[in-house]
Formats: sequence, structure tokens, C-alpha cells
Amino acid sequence: MKTMGLICITACLHFAFISSSLAATADKQAAFVTVKGTHFLKAGKPYYIVGTNMWYGGYLGSKGKGGNRERLARELDNLKAMGINNLRVMAMSENSAIDGAVHPAIMNAFGQYDEELMAGMDYFLSELAKRNMTAVLYLNNYWQWSGGFSQYLSWLDGKPMQDPNVTHDYPAFMAHSATFYRNAKANEEFHNTIRKVVNRVNTVTGKPYRDDPTILSWQLANEPRPGANDSTTDADKQVFIHWLDDTAKYIHQLDSNHLVSSGNEGWRGCVDDKQLTIDSNKTRNIDYITFHLWPKNWSWYNNKESARTWDTALKMSLEYLNWHFDAGKQLDKPVVLEEFGLDRDDASFDTKSATHYRDKFYAEVFGLIYKRAKAGDAAAGSNFWAWNGAGRARNTDYWWHTGDDFTGDPPQEQQGMNGVFDSDASTIQVIIDHAKNMHALK
Repeated sequence: MKTMGLICITACLHFAFISSSLAATADKQAAFVTVKGTHFLKAGKPYYIVGTNMWYGGYLGSKGKGGNRERLARELDNLKAMGINNLRVMAMSENSAIDGAVHPAIMNAFGQYDEELMAGMDYFLSELAKRNMTAVLYLNNYWQWSGGFSQYLSWLDGKPMQDPNVTHDYPAFMAHSATFYRNAKANEEFHNTIRKVVNRVNTVTGKPYRDDPTILSWQLANEPRPGANDSTTDADKQVFIHWLDDTAKYIHQLDSNHLVSSGNEGWRGCVDDKQLTIDSNKTRNIDYITFHLWPKNWSWYNNKESARTWDTALKMSLEYLNWHFDAGKQLDKPVVLEEFGLDRDDASFDTKSATHYRDKFYAEVFGLIYKRAKAGDAAAGSNFWAWNGAGRARNTDYWWHTGDDFTGDPPQEQQGMNGVFDSDASTIQVIIDHAKNMHALK
């Protein structure tokens, strides 16, 4: 009987230990944003992204170059008060010699990382956590303004990186940037960087990034495309699909807690091939669908002829939104409009200029997202581009120079082009109204 008693006690203790471990695991998993069908869940409840882009968030967290922790606190407090719960942020930049790139950079050569700037991201994430906000962190860039794919290639072939803002040959730049997918050495180095970031231990919280529920998603890159519209072949498309799948799979192998997204723009970023958009999101390794919306960049809207081009731009924009939300239903995945924007009226960059058409655009986009989300569709939220906050242009030509305030408008664009300043009261009110609607969804 004593033996049986000891067995029972041992069994009970073992069961209690297992139960405790399972409960701890369940609690840990509940803290992370997860996917169920076409919806996000957090702590078992629906989670809708009401977000913005603030690529420079980690920079502001730095104690040194580019850092401004006082400003960071103000920006996050303002965004929280507006109802923003998610920020899309750049996790890595590469040192580039071109003028239209971010300086300083987080990575100065393969394997050479600026610890001060990486600690800035630690601080940024710790501040987000205090405010119960989440982040999408993108790990590379198809475009030149943070170094990106082309800087990887430049480091490998020794040739100067070309700035398409100078050459005015974006198709050639895009085709070259897409050769990254086929370059085994470039991807080996990229995997090293991914591993460096995902396995990093936060110097503020002591928590590994892979265990931090403040991070909603790792994102492969900002706007990865298969190539230029006029030169991308069927073989290029297959390479693109494979790269998305393979890279997302690698991240999942390192980190079983977080979601992974591509950062792609939707069918406009898939060389206008809607089937490629579907095929590139089919993989189980991409957890949700992303897309972007840029009516002016895509020649749907002319900001110097707003009244004449507005109706057509709006019609095409709403059709674009609906197509992607329908695609999410087809693939049974959530869909996030993680970039959209419009210039200030009359193509001005001045903070005092009007934002009548931008406000209308935001209201229409938000209205459709809310309508589709309320109907139970795959519309899982949005991030407007971008938050300029207290940042201001320092030069009369509105171009950014090293040491200037960081804004949501990256260095390849004039400061004030698409970003929302903290003085843009009418736009901010549109955002607040939308946030209230989305947060009321159950």
C-alpha cells in the first residue's frame, strides 16, 4: 500500500508538472497574435490592426546617432491616444553610398552591425510593450532607400549601387534588385542577418525577440517584387514564389511563436499578375496576405489635377481593395492593407497646406475596410503610410539629409509627401474615428 501510495503521489506530481507546463505554454501562446481562418486572434479575441508605418521607430530608440527617446515617447503616446495599436517598422538597413539612403545604417558590412542602433530597437519594443502595442518588423528592402537587396548585391560584386532617382531608370533597377532571389551568397548572408535579429536578446527586457509577443510578425522585405513589369518572365515568377516560401520557412524554423508575412504590394507588386498574387500567398509559411495601395504612383491619380482624376482614382482604389479582400477569402487568410497614402493638396509638402483629398481618401479606404471587417470578411486591418509626427523638413527643397529629423517619408522622397504630421488635425480625426469603429468590432 505504501508503494502504491508513493506511485500515486509521484504520478500526481508528474501530472501537476505537465499540467503546469501546458498551462504556461498556453498562456505564452495566448499572448501572441495568431491566425484563425481569415482573422487575427490575441488572447482568444479578434484582433484588428489599426496601424501606421513608422519605419524609423528603432532609430528613435537609440541613445546615439539618430536617437531621440523623448520624441519616441511623445510619438507613441500620441499614436496610442489616436487608437493606433500596430506599427510597421524597419528592423535592418544596409550602409549605402547613395544620397537617397538612410544614414547611419544598422549593418555596415556583412556581419558588422551597429550595436547602438540595434539597442535602439530593443528600447523601442520595450516602449511598445508598455502601451500594449504590436510591431511588424521587416528585414530587408526591395528599394534603395535603406540599402536593401541592391546593397547586398553591391557588396558581393563590388560594383557601385545605382540610385534610380538619379539614373531615372526604375525598370533596370527593379530587374537588378530581383536578381537577389537567385543569388545564393546574398541569401546566405540574409539568413545570417535574419538569425541575428530573430535570436537577439533584448538588452532592456532580457527577452529574446523570438519570445516577445510585442512583435506581431516578421516580414521578409519591404515591397519585394518578382522584377520589372516589362522584363519579368514566367521563370522569374517561379523563382519569386520559391524565395518567399523558402525564406518564410526559414524564419518559422527559427521562431515558432510569430507570424510571417511577405510585405508584397498585391497584384500591382506582382507585375500586374493577379494569379501570381494568389500563387505567392498559397504557401502555409506565409501566414497572412499583405498589399499596398498607391493611386498616384500607379498613375490613377494626378495630384496637380485632383478634381479631374479623383473619381477614377477612387473607383480603381476601391476595386483594388475589394479584390484583395476577396483573395483572402479564397485562400482563407487574413488580409492587411499595410501601406496606403496620398499627397497633400496641390502636391505641396508644407505642413500648413491642405489635406482635403487625402482626408477623403483615408475616409473612403477606412470605410471599406470597416464594412468588410464588420461583415466578417478577410479585412484584418490597415497601416497608413506614414506617421511623420513631430518630424519636420529642415531644407527648403524638402529633401532629407543625414542628421535631419526622421519622418515617415523615406530619404528617397521629399519630406511631407505622404506622411501625416502631428499638426494635421483633420486627418488625425479621420484616423481616430476609424480606430473607434474597428476597436468596437467583436
